[in-house]
Amino acid sequence: MRLSLSLSLIAALFAVNPALADALVENVDGVTLDERGDIVRFNGIVISPDGKVVKLLKRGDKRPEKLDWREDMKGRTVVPGMIDAHGHVMDLGFQALSLDLSGTKSLAEAQEAVRRYATSNDTRPWLTGGGWNQEVWGLGRFPTAAELDAATGDRPAWFTRADGHAGWANSAAMKAAGITAASKSPSGGRIEIVAGKPGGVFVDAAMALIERVVPQPTPRDRNAAFLKAQEILLSMGVTASADMGTTIEDWMTYRRMGDLGALRMRIMSYGKGVETALLLGGTGPTPWLYDDKLRMGGIKLMLDGALGSRGAWLKAPYSDAPGNSGLPMMTDAQLLNSIVRGSMDNFQIAVHAIGDRANQQILDAIDEVSDTYKGDRRWRIEHAQIVDPADLPRFGKHGIIASMQPTHQTSDRVMAEARLGPARLGGAYAWKSMLTNKSRLAFGSDYPVESPNPWVGWAVGFTRQDGAGQPFGGWRPEEAVSREQAWKAFTVDAAYAGFAEKKFGHLAPGLRADFVVVDRDPLLVSPTELRGTVVIETWVGGERVYRRGQAAVKVEAGR
Repeated sequence: MRLSLSLSLIAALFAVNPALADALVENVDGVTLDERGDIVRFNGIVISPDGKVVKLLKRGDKRPEKLDWREDMKGRTVVPGMIDAHGHVMDLGFQALSLDLSGTKSLAEAQEAVRRYATSNDTRPWLTGGGWNQEVWGLGRFPTAAELDAATGDRPAWFTRADGHAGWANSAAMKAAGITAASKSPSGGRIEIVAGKPGGVFVDAAMALIERVVPQPTPRDRNAAFLKAQEILLSMGVTASADMGTTIEDWMTYRRMGDLGALRMRIMSYGKGVETALLLGGTGPTPWLYDDKLRMGGIKLMLDGALGSRGAWLKAPYSDAPGNSGLPMMTDAQLLNSIVRGSMDNFQIAVHAIGDRANQQILDAIDEVSDTYKGDRRWRIEHAQIVDPADLPRFGKHGIIASMQPTHQTSDRVMAEARLGPARLGGAYAWKSMLTNKSRLAFGSDYPVESPNPWVGWAVGFTRQDGAGQPFGGWRPEEAVSREQAWKAFTVDAAYAGFAEKKFGHLAPGLRADFVVVDRDPLLVSPTELRGTVVIETWVGGERVYRRGQAAVKVEAGR
């Protein structure tokens, strides 16, 4: 009797929970890379119930008979989801929901944009936003508090520079922060001085002097910012991103989204400093959460600032600012201590280094610790924009990953020539040299500093030209990579850079079915046409998460 009851119970369980069959996405013009970077074409994808690729089907392959569902793509082009190896998820969302000054072409345009924003947001206690760039404005200097006062009046205002390494405050904001003529620049930062007193621009570590009094976003604000960022990324075909400098508040937002079922993209998180990563990971990297959508696996460290604000740490002074060599943010001892503390618990180390002196510093540190911390460490150097040619071969040692952003080159080239002079450009934005020296190359955008559009970044990778096709033949074209190498850096190697290559990064059996339906074959179109690629649908884990023209996911009110 007991045996028959047990069998009956088992039969009932199977009746209630029938085994799910595979699914089929068919009639596609599919193209992917394999792990070596070779091109693979297919016309169908068999997907398991847990959202993984079972098989890529080719012409003549037999189709499965028993399917849970079937999707006919009507011959459209399908490629793997694109991966941004260096972005800032929450910053992207907050910038999209505040005043974006990235489109302004002059100081006067920026002032008018701020004036309109202040009028339409008259209940906000502070006016905030970002994206300004004095180089684009042709100003030849930083803007001042007085110039911002003219647009804001007495309400505090704070707008970050396009690169995130400087901020522009008005007089009311400086007063709220207690900034006076006696205020001193902190270590790793600089208060810009005009006529003997703070002029309104705060560089790198000095930004904290203002930011400590700016009202902090609420959890609802953070939810909205994340959902906006996710919508932007999925609409551009970005299915996964490294999040560089994740704060505790950022992490809790991602966890809230995951718990609510609203986390649709994949995030490879790098904690903002050692303490953040240790607090959230405890004894080491977190496991993959939410069906491989979230993991904190590394630590982000900062060694210098950016070229635009003259904070990048150089071996010799700036050509256009004699006496200034940039802003080092960590001593050698501090850097080694941070690397050791993170490496002891197997966190991956990702270090921001833009100037040639900062890149030398992290290369020296990796040389010093690699004999102690062996194995597959995948040391990451973020940006690696200006490297002494003598140091380029060192990127091929110890499994170093060069995490670089193609559109920084097109945005910065004129400024870089002014900041550095022609003699120091030999190791600037040196993508091809990284591959030649056997470093792994991972591409991203550094959004919201640049647009997260990966199709633009891909085109820049093999042309080194901007949207207008300038300069003719490309800027320092010897450092261009091939079309396929650039694609690999945005997919296979961007996943590898985050220890995710066994989860996603290209389409192959056993990997997550993350793919994008686009309106053109990216391997067959011109660079200009590649830039204009339109994403029709985005799929993550075998689930459609974006369709052009369809509303994005929302979180219930009050959550």
